[in-house]
Amino acid sequence: MKTDWEARREIVAFGAKVYRKGLVAAMDGNISLRIFEDRIMITPSGSCLGSLNIEDLAYVDMSGQLLAGRIKPSSELPMHIEIFRKRPDVSAIIHAHPPLSTAFTVAGKSISQPVLPEVFVMFGQIPVAPYAPPSTPESVQAISGLIEKNDVILLDHHGAVTVGKSLDEAFLKMEKLEHTASTLLAAEQLGQITPLSAAEIEKLKQLYGKT
Repeated sequence: MKTDWEARREIVAFGAKVYRKGLVAAMDGNISLRIFEDRIMITPSGSCLGSLNIEDLAYVDMSGQLLAGRIKPSSELPMHIEIFRKRPDVSAIIHAHPPLSTAFTVAGKSISQPVLPEVFVMFGQIPVAPYAPPSTPESVQAISGLIEKNDVILLDHHGAVTVGKSLDEAFLKMEKLEHTASTLLAAEQLGQITPLSAAEIEKLKQLYGKT
């Protein structure tokens, strides 16, 4: 496990990466790290991920109690707690608003199409959690069942959540999700999206042990 200050520095660094990649704008998004089994470091409420102050990050327990920090934690803290409870293998969570991926949910179109082999192998299906007002118990309930078997979840009209054993892993999944959306959009603009055939999908399943 990371020390308090190691976790703070890492969150600040990845907040800047997420912001520079255009995966959030203004005060969008939040990032958390599990420090110990029952301790979480999370970005503060009303913060810009591109300019986080290392001392403003909120240190909380699994009940949401603030243990250290000058600003209250992100209003999405209950969602992060739910994910950590459901996924003991997860140590890092990124919630961002990748514009193209989010646009697919706004347009009511699926990004979970068997088009790119590496995406199929990496993610399998990419579920969309039903719409719920942000920072509400309903938004926690919307992802609760999906997060048990998925590392990437689109939130209807509200961005995406990716998880991993590290922030690097969670970040790469978010980056890949948005790249996938960009590729699908370009293909549609060029003419049409042509999915992989059933035989090609079956071969990928056999090669990489996907179900």
